[in-house]
Amino acid sequence: MPEKSDFKVFVGTIVHSDDVNSLDILQNTALGVKGEKIIFVADEGDLDILQEEYGFRNDVIQRLTPFQFLMPGFIDSHVHAPQYYNAGPNRSIPLLDWLTTITFPTEAKFADTKFAEVAYTKAINRLMRLGTTTASYFATLHVDSTLILADIAEKLGQRAFIGKVSMDTNCPDFYTEYSLQHAIDDAERFVHLMNVKDYTRVKPIITPRFAVSCSGELMKELALIADRNNLRIQTHLSENEGECEFVRKLFPDHYNYADVYDRAGLLTNKTVLAHGVHLEKAEVRAICSRGAGISHCPNSNITLRSGLCNVRELLESDVDVGLGTDLSGGYSPSMLDSIRHAVQTSNILHLDHSCDDKPLNFKDAFRMATLGSAEVLSIDDKVGNFVVGKEFDALVIDTGVQSSSFDLFERDTIEELVNKFLFIGDDRNIRSIYIAGKKINSSPCC
Repeated sequence: MPEKSDFKVFVGTIVHSDDVNSLDILQNTALGVKGEKIIFVADEGDLDILQEEYGFRNDVIQRLTPFQFLMPGFIDSHVHAPQYYNAGPNRSIPLLDWLTTITFPTEAKFADTKFAEVAYTKAINRLMRLGTTTASYFATLHVDSTLILADIAEKLGQRAFIGKVSMDTNCPDFYTEYSLQHAIDDAERFVHLMNVKDYTRVKPIITPRFAVSCSGELMKELALIADRNNLRIQTHLSENEGECEFVRKLFPDHYNYADVYDRAGLLTNKTVLAHGVHLEKAEVRAICSRGAGISHCPNSNITLRSGLCNVRELLESDVDVGLGTDLSGGYSPSMLDSIRHAVQTSNILHLDHSCDDKPLNFKDAFRMATLGSAEVLSIDDKVGNFVVGKEFDALVIDTGVQSSSFDLFERDTIEELVNKFLFIGDDRNIRSIYIAGKKINSSPCC
C-alpha cells in the first residue's frame, strides 16, 4: 500500500481554464494527485473504481463543501521583488521620474545582503499567502542578493523565475553596472551559480531592464547568454509614452521599440514583455510571429498613468497575455487586484469608445492570471490548469469562511461564488495552498 503522503484526492468543484473555456467549472469531480503530479480528473461517481485502481486510502480524500472550490494557483508573470519594500503609497508620478526618485534608490539598498534577506523573505511570504504559487521576479543588479532571493524562493517552496537585472546606460552613478564587460560577466556568473545550485523549481531568467537602460551591445550579449543556456528572457516594452520617445531617440535606425529587442536577439518564444501599452500594429505582428508574450500589468499602468492596454486586441492577434502585479508600480501584491484592474481597464476603454471589441470579463481575467501567465512564461506544459500529467499547483478557496469579506445567499451559483471571490474576496478565502503537490500554507483564519 502506498504511503498516505503519496496521494491527495479532492472531491467537489474544480475550476480552471482550458484551450476552449476561459472558465471551466467541473462539479462533482474527483481530482487525484500522486507526489507532484495530477494522475486523474474524473467523475465523482468513479471514485470507487479509481480507489481500487490506484490503491489510495479513504483518509487521503478531501471532500470540499458546497462553498469551496479548487483552482490553479495564481501566476504573477511580472513582479519586482525589491520594490515590495516600498509598495503601497501612490506617488502619482510618471514612469521615468518614478524610476529615478523612487525605484533606483530603493533597489540600491539591496547591495546589503542582510537587508535583502529580510526584505525578500517578507515579499515572497506575502505573495504566497495571497495565492501566488509562481512568480517571475525582477531582482536588482546585485548578484549576491539576487541569489538570496532564489534561495528564499526555494526554501519557502515557491515556483519562481529569478532575474538579475542588467543595466549599463542612462542609469544614476550609484546604481549601474561598472562597465559593459562587467555587466556581461555578472550575468554569466549569475546563471552559472544558479545552475550549480540546481534548485527544484527556481530558475534563472535573463533580465535586461529595458532598452532605455541597456546598450545595444549589452542586449545582444544577454541574448546570446539566454540562447546558450536555453533560458527565458524578461524585459519591459512600451509602458509609457515618454519611454517610447526616449527609445526612438536612442535607436533612430530601428523601426520601432520591439525592433530594438528583435535585432538584439531578445524577442523569442521564451520572452516575457511587461506592459505593451503603446504598441504599433507592426510590433504586435512581430511579437506574435516570434512567439513572445505580454504580461499585462493594469494596476501599474493606471497608477503611474502610463496608459490603458487593449488586451482584447492582443488576444485577437494571437498574442499570449498573462497578468502581473508589477510591484511597486502596481501598489498591490495581490493577483486578485490585477484581475480586477484588468476588467476595469477593458471597461474604461469601451466607455471611452477607444475600441469596439468585447470587453474582458472575470472569466477572461481568471484565465490570464493562471493558464495565460503559464503560457507567457512557457510553463503551460507543467502548470496553469488541471490536466493529467501536470504538476499540482492549486488553491482551495472557501467562500463560506466566517471572516470572509463577502456574504453568501441561497441563490448563489458556483459561477457566482467564483465571481465573488475574484472581485471581492481576499486571502482569508484561501484555505490551502499547494505547490507541486505539497501543502505550503493555510490561511490563519482557518
